[in-house]
Amino acid sequence: MSLEMAHVGESYERKGYVALREAAPPEVARGLLGLICKRLAEPGAAQRLLSAPSVNEKPAIEFHSMQYTLALGFHWGLTPRIADITGRRLAPSYGFFRAYQKGDVCLVHSDRPACEHSMSLALGYSDEIIWDFEVGSQHFEYDEACKLKFASDFGDERFEQVKLAPGDAIVYRGVNRRHGRIAPNPNRWSAHLFLHWVDLDGPYAEWAFDKRPPPAPKDIVPNPLDIHSSRHESPRPLQHGKR
Repeated sequence: MSLEMAHVGESYERKGYVALREAAPPEVARGLLGLICKRLAEPGAAQRLLSAPSVNEKPAIEFHSMQYTLALGFHWGLTPRIADITGRRLAPSYGFFRAYQKGDVCLVHSDRPACEHSMSLALGYSDEIIWDFEVGSQHFEYDEACKLKFASDFGDERFEQVKLAPGDAIVYRGVNRRHGRIAPNPNRWSAHLFLHWVDLDGPYAEWAFDKRPPPAPKDIVPNPLDIHSSRHESPRPLQHGKR
């Protein structure tokens, strides 16, 4: 582990959250958002994915990463890096995409056990105005956190504002740290990924893969010769580029 990563890990352990600049290169964040927008442009897609408010106050376009394998692969691919930051053996639980409307907020809240270690990643802002993410300074045990209602602010609790440009992220203890976006969204829309993991040796290990484990691997083909003999032409090699 590099000295920089060790410093990030120490900060996360001490504060319960840490900002990651360019967790994804801006070009990758832009590209991923572009592919998501292409999918949302399909007939009826945006309407089907419009969800009623949950921790926000206005309807938002949302989908879970299990509904879009590109987002799922992106989430799973970040697992080794988040494991290095947290110093724990992690498995992904679930993730989702949300596009907030102008003027919407994210109420101050904490999350369910599947969100033991969480990431909020900014993908893009329609008007290129960064919308601050806030995270509280107080650690709440899960039972305590469950008794707290959603709120429009942090009350007497100290909190930190974190500016996340496209590609930037904050990693935080979603179960134990209250968080939100308390100022109204200044953009016509803003797009975000929320990705979650659990400690495989911790109290919420049962929430790995959100209690829906992927299917066990099977033989890709029983016998390649069986496929080859059923074809009338020789298989063609994949083209990996010209030399």
